[in-house]
Amino acid sequence: MPTPLFDLAGKVALVTGGNKGLGKAMARVFAEAGADIVICSRHAAELDRALPELLAGTGVRGRSFVIDMTDRTEVALLAKSAMDAMGRVDIFVKNAGSNIPQVIDEIDDEKWDRIVELNLTSCISLSRALIPQMKQRRCGRIIQISSVMGLTSKSGRGCYSATKSALIGLARAMAFDLGPFGITCNCIAPGPFLTDLSASVLNREEQDSFAERTALGRWADPRKPGDRRNC
Repeated sequence: MPTPLFDLAGKVALVTGGNKGLGKAMARVFAEAGADIVICSRHAAELDRALPELLAGTGVRGRSFVIDMTDRTEVALLAKSAMDAMGRVDIFVKNAGSNIPQVIDEIDDEKWDRIVELNLTSCISLSRALIPQMKQRRCGRIIQISSVMGLTSKSGRGCYSATKSALIGLARAMAFDLGPFGITCNCIAPGPFLTDLSASVLNREEQDSFAERTALGRWADPRKPGDRRNC
């Protein structure tokens, strides 16, 4: 049998937005590596469907919580609920995010504030709540999900690109602050994955244009639970 790349037995991984797309794929990989998992979303029905799929055949524990990541009180509640349920959080992936395309001179305050709160500020809120218990153990892993749009951009993506660029800078600063405590902070900037979010903001012509600019000429698909692709 193949040897697992990672052994996370005894660890607890929290993935925001773990009900679908990239978040769900990452949560499944953590579970397959032996970690107990916590996922959250605003959508209870999606969480109820996702959690059994994520845990199937793994033997690990899992919990899900209905949380609005734009509400700082609820973000603090997520951290407390996860630690009460699992005893600790060793790894957290700040994946939840959204995009509301608007050209720069038409961005309204309400949409700007919502995207900044969800994509960026919630990362700080969750970090503040979970880092103290990591510092006590002098160990922890923080992973922030930025985007290729944090390194480049296109028309109508001012707010999204701003928040995703900020996550990259934040990860660099957090790495320096937390390194002395044995805690690492990394940032991933995925390219074109055809998730529900991407499909909701890009028409077919735009999707084809993105695909043509990739090395393989296609969009990536989030890894389905239990799916192992060969070259």
